[in-house]
Amino acid sequence: MTDICIRQPAWIEQLLADRPARYTTDDARMKLALALARANIEQGTGGPFGAAVFEAASGGLLSAGVNLVTSVHCSIAHAEMVALAAAQQSLGHHDLGFAVPGGCILVSSAEPCAMCLGALPWAGISRLVCAARDEDVRAVGFDEGDKPPDWPALLQARGISVTRDLMRAEAIDVLRLYQASGGEIYGPVQS
Repeated sequence: MTDICIRQPAWIEQLLADRPARYTTDDARMKLALALARANIEQGTGGPFGAAVFEAASGGLLSAGVNLVTSVHCSIAHAEMVALAAAQQSLGHHDLGFAVPGGCILVSSAEPCAMCLGALPWAGISRLVCAARDEDVRAVGFDEGDKPPDWPALLQARGISVTRDLMRAEAIDVLRLYQASGGEIYGPVQS
């Protein structure tokens, strides 16, 4: 049997070294997620997506993640999943809501795909902030899976608040940069 180990690119530590430990506004948090997504393209380490997990009460950065699907050969290595797993591993608990008094915020450069959407309640986050919409991601060729049209309301019903479209135009620019650079479009094979 092979152990599962997803290593983040070394450049992430360098990118984070020049940034604050606390992010007290959604704009500051989203700027980080978009910087991660853009750097992931520039460094050639994966798809055009970035995400980060923050303590809701303090704004402290718990983890950052980028899309690593193609570089680590793992379909679940989406930016949100990588960021959530890194936070859970560092805190030593699978439920971020339990591990962090006041809850956690997941900030993502794009709305979650079907897989990442399903992971949000399991991870125990209290809030989701996202930039690009599903249709923006599909416009460059990605398949986001089958999601209920009312997914934000479904998360709200589970106690997870959702903020959409924060810096959407900037996120679309990142997606287009990836497309223009010839980045690989991956996902489920359509029959």
